[in-house]
Amino acid sequence: MNSSQPSMNRYLWASDPVSAQISPGVLINDRYQVIAPQIWLDTQPEAPPYVPQELPEEIIPYLRLFPQRLHIPEVYGVAVLGEEPNTAEVILLENVPIDPEGNLYPAIVEQWHHTKAIRQVYWLWQILQLWTPLSELGVASSLLIPENIRVQGWRIRLLQLFSDRTISTYPQPSLTALCDCWLEWIAGAHPSVLGRLEQIWQQIGNPQKSLDEISLELNQLLLEKAAELPLRLQVAGGTDQGPMRSSNEDSCYPTEADLRSLTEPPNDLLIPNFTLVCDGIGGHEGGEVASLMALQTLKLQVRALLIEIAQQPEIVPPNIICEQLTAIIRVVNDLIAKQNDSQGREMRQRMGTTLVMGLQIPQKINKPDGTVLENAHELYIASVGDSRVYWITADYCQQLTIDDDVATREVRLGRSLYREALRRVDGGALTQALGTREAQILRPTIGRFILEEDGILLLCSDGLSDRNTVEQSWQEFAKPVLKNKISLEAAVQSWIDLANEKNGHDNTSIVLTRCLLSPEPPALFEPKKVEAELPTAAYPVETELTEASKALLYSPATQPEAGETVDVQTVKQGTWLTVLTTLAILAALGLIGYGLWRSFVPPTTPPAQETPVNTNE
Repeated sequence: MNSSQPSMNRYLWASDPVSAQISPGVLINDRYQVIAPQIWLDTQPEAPPYVPQELPEEIIPYLRLFPQRLHIPEVYGVAVLGEEPNTAEVILLENVPIDPEGNLYPAIVEQWHHTKAIRQVYWLWQILQLWTPLSELGVASSLLIPENIRVQGWRIRLLQLFSDRTISTYPQPSLTALCDCWLEWIAGAHPSVLGRLEQIWQQIGNPQKSLDEISLELNQLLLEKAAELPLRLQVAGGTDQGPMRSSNEDSCYPTEADLRSLTEPPNDLLIPNFTLVCDGIGGHEGGEVASLMALQTLKLQVRALLIEIAQQPEIVPPNIICEQLTAIIRVVNDLIAKQNDSQGREMRQRMGTTLVMGLQIPQKINKPDGTVLENAHELYIASVGDSRVYWITADYCQQLTIDDDVATREVRLGRSLYREALRRVDGGALTQALGTREAQILRPTIGRFILEEDGILLLCSDGLSDRNTVEQSWQEFAKPVLKNKISLEAAVQSWIDLANEKNGHDNTSIVLTRCLLSPEPPALFEPKKVEAELPTAAYPVETELTEASKALLYSPATQPEAGETVDVQTVKQGTWLTVLTTLAILAALGLIGYGLWRSFVPPTTPPAQETPVNTNE
């Protein structure tokens, strides 16, 4: 269970335009100090803000769009202006594009002419991906107001949401209106993409062209520009049981042992492109087994997926890859669930695991001039549960995943604000995990990103992410790691040590990927310096399982003698025949086959209410 609270974002956006008339320095409700037009500072961030008992209708789209929190602000609370009976309620937003000093990040129109070609295309791609979810909730007008669209590095961020019913000064939302909005931007695009963007712009205004067709054209251009950049990936990972646990229920990939077997299958195709962290639940009698089952099965299936994608003559679209990753995760879920059923484990006794996965797919790109580029820089992130993925650069730290917990469920269903839901006794309880229920109700969250800047991809279990440890410590690691002043291995161990010091109540697993796009080769480490950085026995080569866990993994015929040590290699060689057989059957049925991918239809209905998963922790 992730017990962390969201970081205190002191700077808020007052969404009512009337608030822009309030002079800086004024204190609102004895709490909010006006810093600049519509930018307020909460002087009492530890106290819960005022929230009406019945949420105003205009708040609901923010709640429904919580999964889009990378781009959409969140409702913080409500401030009351004026005196009775002439009071007015102002919705206050957090997670807004305001920097740590209280200044707005620049509008897209301010940065457009000063950014590189790939980022221009990436910004347009993100806007196009937001069009459908915002249209379904009646707030697509938010994407037609240039000053409302802000940028922070690669990321598009909206200041606030505008209802399509109340906007009168801007055109009503339609693809034609979006086309008109883009006209000036595209005219000022980088020369290397100007012609192609003009062609795509003309298609947006063509009623015979669907949004999906336009997205494919824009995706092709985006991947072409990304593939022109160099990309070097370096990876390291480690896991630790922590000072307060008697066993380690986490599993991660790759570890030091995996890196030593870099040329052996499946590592030969997975490292450094595939990273994984699983946090087992169900106690030491099952959690460590579930996480290890998930890790081993995913390694085999993802390797098969990479081979299949490499054989395709054309670019495989993002929705198809997302569908296949969903199918793979559901297979893993069913394998763990079947193990639970075979052991007669029910309710609190059922073992399961969280999952966060990073997969950089090096698709080859055939350019119109016949040039073949080797790597389109696509990064796919998949998550189930409350383990997390962060993207860290020298300038910012961004959480790429959302937790599958009760608090998130309440927000997505439009019942509660996030901060309010976190105060529930069960706010941090998981609503889904691999293996606890049947696959039909499992909803993995999968997103596609483009690597177009130097950064660090951090995957971690909640042993690190609890109590905002990542948000409070990332600046100490970002620049030294990106500049090769400390090794990835040293950074992993330092973060594990910090997790044990600050949290310590749980196992901790961390996998770091250093993503470098600069053409210069990495600086060589000084051997003596590296030796001093690396702690002795930082990464154990083998993992012992408890006797109860052995009973879950081994049939009587393969059960080791009493007292025999079981290491990871033994598990790999002697206990995965059932898994491999299952995978072989699934492969024969064409699970990985490209032809089945096109049957995917992403859900458009509001999320069903999930029942909390008992973590038994």
